Amino acid sequence: MKRWLQLMAIAVIAVLALAACGGGNDEAETEEENTSSSEESEETGETEEAETYTVGASQIVEHPSLDRAYEGFQAALEEAGLDVEFDFQSAQNDPNNVKPISDGFVADGVDLIFANSTPSALGAAEATSDIPIVFTSVTDAVDAGLVPSMDEPGENITGVLDLHPDAIAETIKFIDSYYKDATVGLIYNAGEPNSVTQIEAVQEAAEGTSLTLQERTVANGSEVQQAATTLVSDVDVFYIITDNTVVEALDSVISVANDQDIPLVVGEPDSVAKGGFATFGIDYFTIGHRTGEMAADILTGEKTTTDIPVEYPPEIQLFINKDAAEEQGVEWQDEWDEEAQFVDPAE
Repeated sequence: MKRWLQLMAIAVIAVLALAACGGGNDEAETEEENTSSSEESEETGETEEAETYTVGASQIVEHPSLDRAYEGFQAALEEAGLDVEFDFQSAQNDPNNVKPISDGFVADGVDLIFANSTPSALGAAEATSDIPIVFTSVTDAVDAGLVPSMDEPGENITGVLDLHPDAIAETIKFIDSYYKDATVGLIYNAGEPNSVTQIEAVQEAAEGTSLTLQERTVANGSEVQQAATTLVSDVDVFYIITDNTVVEALDSVISVANDQDIPLVVGEPDSVAKGGFATFGIDYFTIGHRTGEMAADILTGEKTTTDIPVEYPPEIQLFINKDAAEEQGVEWQDEWDEEAQFVDPAE
């Protein structure tokens, strides 16, 4: 009897040992299957892909300042590590093209609109209240009706201005300091809201100075040279603000200024590089880059447009083109060697 019980005990132990081994093999097989499945997924490309975003980029016209802003915008999104497809559309300085461009972005269901100029921003805002919009190269977003206030962006729109609040005042102060009792010639397109805002700021800044203002308005680039020519006998200095129409045709003003020895003060550094004498301006790449940072936060869902107040450019600087100064008969001032950032002429 004892012998039989011993045999039974040995049999039970053997069965339990086999069961344990079988379970281990099952677990090993399962682990092997999981590993194999993972390897197969990698081989077939069945991995989670990064999201691709589509951005519609609208620009009223192509000229150096706006182009630099767009470059800065793209650079910021690239630095953020986002996979972005850009649909760039220029209105070719024709306001009639703005609406179709904006409507096209909406029809295509882009993830975000980058509006580079006041007309482009207004067109985008009119086209959609749902798709996020970030703008730059806008002079006064409040006056243009894009946002209620600088601290209160719209429901789907925010951005960075291209006019530092002190830029025009500093420019007028500069002209008044070195050209006492001068008559200043202004050329602009009265159909551009940003230009009207700037001209009003120039008029206000000139009050109480020794300066007199002479204005000419144009409707398109072909009228710019004639406007400059009609001012020659009346003005001592040209001051060209960041008007898209005139900046696009700036070569014609530069030609007149050089031929007649009239200093040409402009609204931004790219126009200085092109042949303007001086400006208290901003770097358009910088404001475009900051707008791109805003766009990255919006696309990734970290923020919405209502979380991001409209911003001014960070700073202004005196920029001077020495070659242009010589061409335009400018009497050099020693203090400019310390105060100014010198700009090489554009190639």
